Amino acid sequence: CLGRTELDVQALGRQSITVEDSMSMVHASSGKLTPASPLLKSEPVIVAKMAAATLTDSKTPWLRFTESYDLIRDMIEKTIPGFDNYNQRIRVPGGFRMPLPAVERVWNTPTGKAMFSVFKGVKENKMVMGDDVLRLVTIRSHDQYNTTIYALDDRYRGIFGRRDILFMNNVDMIARGLNEGDKITIETVSENRKLQLDNITVVSFSIAPGTVAAYYPEANVLVPLDYIDKESGTPSYKAIPVRIYDKKTQVA
Repeated sequence: CLGRTELDVQALGRQSITVEDSMSMVHASSGKLTPASPLLKSEPVIVAKMAAATLTDSKTPWLRFTESYDLIRDMIEKTIPGFDNYNQRIRVPGGFRMPLPAVERVWNTPTGKAMFSVFKGVKENKMVMGDDVLRLVTIRSHDQYNTTIYALDDRYRGIFGRRDILFMNNVDMIARGLNEGDKITIETVSENRKLQLDNITVVSFSIAPGTVAAYYPEANVLVPLDYIDKESGTPSYKAIPVRIYDKKTQVA
Protein backbone atom coordinates (compact mmCIF):
# COMPACT_ATOMS: atom_id res chain seq x y z
CA CYS A 1 0.00 0.00 0.00
CA LEU A 2 1.01 3.65 -0.17
CA GLY A 3 3.45 4.76 2.47
CA ARG A 4 2.99 7.93 4.50
CA THR A 5 5.76 9.66 2.52
CA GLU A 6 4.07 9.00 -0.84
CA LEU A 7 1.62 11.33 -2.56
CA ASP A 8 -2.00 10.25 -2.11
CA VAL A 9 -4.43 11.77 -4.63
CA GLN A 10 -8.09 10.71 -4.63
CA ALA A 11 -11.23 11.92 -6.40
CA LEU A 12 -11.40 15.21 -4.47
CA GLY A 13 -7.69 15.94 -4.57
CA ARG A 14 -4.58 15.41 -2.48
CA GLN A 15 -5.24 13.65 0.81
CA SER A 16 -3.83 13.71 4.32
CA ILE A 17 -4.13 11.09 7.00
CA THR A 18 -3.89 11.90 10.70
CA VAL A 19 -1.32 10.57 13.13
CA GLU A 20 -0.72 10.73 16.85
CA ASP A 21 2.88 11.43 17.90
CA SER A 22 4.67 10.44 21.10
CA MET A 23 3.36 13.54 22.86
CA SER A 24 -0.28 12.60 22.10
CA MET A 25 -0.53 15.40 19.51
CA VAL A 26 -2.83 14.63 16.58
CA HIS A 27 -1.86 16.26 13.29
CA ALA A 28 -2.13 15.82 9.53
CA SER A 29 0.43 13.86 7.56
CA SER A 30 0.64 14.21 3.78
CA GLY A 31 3.20 12.53 1.51
CA LYS A 32 5.12 14.29 -1.24
CA LEU A 33 7.04 11.53 -3.01
CA THR A 34 5.94 9.92 -6.25
CA PRO A 35 4.40 6.52 -5.37
CA ALA A 36 6.62 3.49 -5.99
CA SER A 37 3.93 2.13 -8.34
CA PRO A 38 0.70 3.51 -9.86
CA LEU A 39 -0.97 0.29 -8.72
CA LEU A 40 -0.51 1.07 -5.03
CA LYS A 41 -3.62 1.96 -3.04
CA SER A 42 -3.82 3.83 0.24
CA GLU A 43 -4.80 2.08 3.47
CA PRO A 44 -8.21 3.87 3.64
CA VAL A 45 -8.99 2.85 0.05
CA ILE A 46 -7.99 -0.77 0.69
CA VAL A 47 -10.17 -0.99 3.81
CA ALA A 48 -13.11 0.78 2.15
CA LYS A 49 -13.05 -1.50 -0.90
CA MET A 50 -12.81 -4.60 1.29
CA ALA A 51 -15.81 -3.37 3.28
CA ALA A 52 -17.83 -2.55 0.15
CA ALA A 53 -17.12 -5.98 -1.34
CA THR A 54 -17.84 -7.85 1.89
CA LEU A 55 -20.65 -5.90 3.57
CA THR A 56 -22.97 -5.80 0.59
CA ASP A 57 -26.03 -4.83 2.68
CA SER A 58 -24.24 -2.06 4.56
CA LYS A 59 -25.79 1.41 4.52
CA THR A 60 -22.37 2.99 5.05
CA PRO A 61 -21.10 4.74 1.88
CA TRP A 62 -17.71 3.03 1.97
CA LEU A 63 -16.52 4.04 -1.48
CA ARG A 64 -17.60 7.65 -0.97
CA PHE A 65 -15.20 7.81 1.99
CA THR A 66 -12.32 7.20 -0.43
CA GLU A 67 -13.04 10.46 -2.28
CA SER A 68 -11.86 12.59 0.64
CA TYR A 69 -10.52 11.49 4.00
CA ASP A 70 -12.21 14.56 5.50
CA LEU A 71 -15.42 12.55 5.23
CA ILE A 72 -13.91 9.83 7.41
CA ARG A 73 -12.82 12.40 9.96
CA ASP A 74 -16.32 13.88 9.99
CA MET A 75 -17.62 10.47 11.09
CA ILE A 76 -14.88 10.13 13.71
CA GLU A 77 -15.89 13.55 15.08
CA LYS A 78 -19.45 12.32 15.51
CA THR A 79 -18.33 9.10 17.15
CA ILE A 80 -15.42 9.81 19.49
CA PRO A 81 -15.60 12.46 22.25
CA GLY A 82 -12.94 15.15 22.11
CA PHE A 83 -12.58 15.26 18.32
CA ASP A 84 -14.80 18.29 17.73
CA ASN A 85 -13.84 20.34 14.66
CA TYR A 86 -11.49 17.55 13.74
CA ASN A 87 -10.71 18.66 10.19
CA GLN A 88 -10.15 22.27 11.20
CA ARG A 89 -7.87 21.48 14.13
CA ILE A 90 -5.52 19.13 12.24
CA ARG A 91 -4.79 21.95 9.78
CA VAL A 92 -3.37 24.12 12.55
CA PRO A 93 0.46 23.74 12.77
CA GLY A 94 1.23 21.19 15.47
CA GLY A 95 -2.34 19.87 15.52
CA PHE A 96 -4.14 19.32 18.81
CA ARG A 97 -3.65 17.18 21.87
CA MET A 98 -5.60 13.95 21.98
CA PRO A 99 -8.14 13.81 24.83
CA LEU A 100 -6.58 11.91 27.73
CA PRO A 101 -8.86 11.89 30.79
CA ALA A 102 -6.14 10.42 33.01
CA VAL A 103 -3.88 13.40 32.30
CA GLU A 104 -6.63 15.64 33.65
CA ARG A 105 -7.07 13.27 36.63
CA VAL A 106 -10.47 12.23 35.35
CA TRP A 107 -11.12 8.55 36.02
CA ASN A 108 -14.05 7.01 34.17
CA THR A 109 -14.40 4.16 36.66
CA PRO A 110 -17.20 3.02 38.99
CA THR A 111 -15.40 4.68 41.91
CA GLY A 112 -14.34 7.83 40.09
CA LYS A 113 -10.77 7.02 41.14
CA ALA A 114 -7.83 5.30 39.49
CA MET A 115 -8.09 1.52 39.79
CA PHE A 116 -5.07 -0.76 39.67
CA SER A 117 -4.73 -4.41 38.68
CA VAL A 118 -2.30 -6.51 40.67
CA PHE A 119 0.02 -8.72 38.64
CA LYS A 120 0.02 -12.25 40.04
CA GLY A 121 3.69 -12.85 39.26
CA VAL A 122 5.97 -14.34 36.65
CA LYS A 123 4.25 -17.73 36.97
CA GLU A 124 0.91 -16.31 35.86
CA ASN A 125 1.18 -17.64 32.30
CA LYS A 126 -0.48 -20.93 31.49
CA MET A 127 1.97 -23.75 32.14
CA VAL A 128 2.77 -26.09 29.27
CA MET A 129 4.14 -29.59 29.84
CA GLY A 130 7.61 -30.37 28.52
CA ASP A 131 11.10 -29.22 29.42
CA ASP A 132 11.77 -28.46 25.75
CA VAL A 133 9.05 -25.80 25.56
CA LEU A 134 10.19 -22.20 25.06
CA ARG A 135 8.25 -18.94 25.28
CA LEU A 136 8.17 -16.97 22.03
CA VAL A 137 8.01 -13.18 22.12
CA THR A 138 7.17 -11.35 18.88
CA ILE A 139 9.01 -8.08 18.28
CA ARG A 140 9.45 -5.40 15.64
CA SER A 141 12.68 -4.15 14.10
CA HIS A 142 14.19 -0.68 14.02
CA ASP A 143 12.97 -0.07 10.45
CA GLN A 144 9.39 -0.96 11.26
CA TYR A 145 6.32 0.96 12.44
CA ASN A 146 3.65 -1.35 13.79
CA THR A 147 3.14 -3.87 10.96
CA THR A 148 4.61 -1.59 8.26
CA ILE A 149 8.12 -2.72 7.30
CA TYR A 150 10.19 0.04 5.69
CA ALA A 151 13.48 -1.89 5.38
CA LEU A 152 15.03 -5.21 6.34
CA ASP A 153 17.54 -3.79 8.82
CA ASP A 154 17.41 -3.87 12.61
CA ARG A 155 20.26 -1.83 14.03
CA TYR A 156 18.84 -2.42 17.52
CA ARG A 157 20.00 -6.04 17.35
CA GLY A 158 22.64 -6.03 14.62
CA ILE A 159 20.50 -7.70 11.94
CA PHE A 160 20.75 -6.37 8.38
CA GLY A 161 18.97 -7.34 5.16
CA ARG A 162 16.72 -10.05 6.59
CA ARG A 163 13.93 -10.86 9.04
CA ASP A 164 13.87 -14.70 9.07
CA ILE A 165 15.51 -14.72 12.51
CA LEU A 166 14.97 -16.44 15.86
CA PHE A 167 16.84 -14.84 18.76
CA MET A 168 17.93 -17.39 21.36
CA ASN A 169 19.93 -17.37 24.57
CA ASN A 170 23.23 -19.22 24.14
CA VAL A 171 22.30 -21.53 27.04
CA ASP A 172 19.18 -22.70 25.17
CA MET A 173 21.19 -23.13 21.96
CA ILE A 174 23.78 -25.33 23.67
CA ALA A 175 21.07 -27.42 25.36
CA ARG A 176 19.59 -28.14 21.93
CA GLY A 177 22.85 -28.61 20.08
CA LEU A 178 22.27 -25.54 17.93
CA ASN A 179 24.83 -23.19 16.43
CA GLU A 180 24.37 -19.65 15.21
CA GLY A 181 23.18 -19.74 11.61
CA ASP A 182 21.37 -23.09 11.88
CA LYS A 183 18.02 -23.33 10.12
CA ILE A 184 15.12 -24.41 12.31
CA THR A 185 11.34 -24.72 12.36
CA ILE A 186 9.30 -23.10 15.13
CA GLU A 187 6.12 -24.94 16.09
CA THR A 188 3.44 -23.79 18.52
CA VAL A 189 2.65 -26.22 21.32
CA SER A 190 -1.03 -26.92 20.72
CA GLU A 191 -3.22 -29.99 21.09
CA ASN A 192 -5.64 -29.37 18.24
CA ARG A 193 -3.70 -27.58 15.49
CA LYS A 194 -0.29 -27.37 13.84
CA LEU A 195 1.10 -23.87 13.60
CA GLN A 196 4.67 -23.55 12.40
CA LEU A 197 7.22 -21.25 10.77
CA ASP A 198 9.93 -22.86 8.63
CA ASN A 199 13.48 -22.00 7.55
CA ILE A 200 14.22 -19.58 10.39
CA THR A 201 17.85 -18.78 11.22
CA VAL A 202 19.08 -19.03 14.81
CA VAL A 203 20.92 -15.98 16.18
CA SER A 204 22.58 -15.91 19.61
CA PHE A 205 21.30 -12.97 21.62
CA SER A 206 21.20 -11.66 25.17
CA ILE A 207 17.64 -12.75 25.95
CA ALA A 208 16.26 -14.47 29.06
CA PRO A 209 16.86 -18.24 29.10
CA GLY A 210 13.71 -20.09 28.13
CA THR A 211 12.57 -17.19 25.96
CA VAL A 212 13.03 -16.73 22.22
CA ALA A 213 12.06 -13.84 19.94
CA ALA A 214 11.02 -13.46 16.30
CA TYR A 215 9.77 -10.60 14.16
CA TYR A 216 6.11 -9.94 13.52
CA PRO A 217 3.99 -9.97 11.42
CA GLU A 218 5.93 -12.97 10.07
CA ALA A 219 5.61 -14.83 13.39
CA ASN A 220 1.89 -14.05 13.74
CA VAL A 221 1.15 -17.44 12.13
CA LEU A 222 2.29 -19.01 15.40
CA VAL A 223 -0.31 -17.24 17.54
CA PRO A 224 -3.51 -19.30 18.13
CA LEU A 225 -6.53 -17.05 17.60
CA ASP A 226 -8.17 -18.30 20.79
CA TYR A 227 -5.06 -18.01 22.98
CA ILE A 228 -5.98 -14.64 24.49
CA ASP A 229 -6.10 -12.82 27.81
CA LYS A 230 -9.43 -13.50 29.51
CA GLU A 231 -10.06 -9.86 30.47
CA SER A 232 -8.61 -7.75 27.64
CA GLY A 233 -8.87 -10.21 24.76
CA THR A 234 -5.27 -9.42 23.80
CA PRO A 235 -3.59 -12.28 21.87
CA SER A 236 -0.55 -13.92 23.44
CA TYR A 237 2.07 -12.22 21.29
CA LYS A 238 4.50 -12.11 24.24
CA ALA A 239 4.08 -15.63 25.60
CA ILE A 240 3.59 -18.25 22.88
CA PRO A 241 4.63 -21.79 23.92
CA VAL A 242 6.81 -23.22 21.14
CA ARG A 243 9.20 -26.04 20.34
CA ILE A 244 12.21 -25.74 18.06
CA TYR A 245 12.89 -28.35 15.37
CA ASP A 246 16.33 -28.62 13.82
CA LYS A 247 16.53 -29.95 10.26
CA LYS A 248 19.67 -31.93 11.05
CA THR A 249 18.23 -33.83 14.01
CA GLN A 250 14.50 -33.15 13.44
CA VAL A 251 14.05 -32.35 17.14
CA ALA A 252 15.98 -29.87 19.26
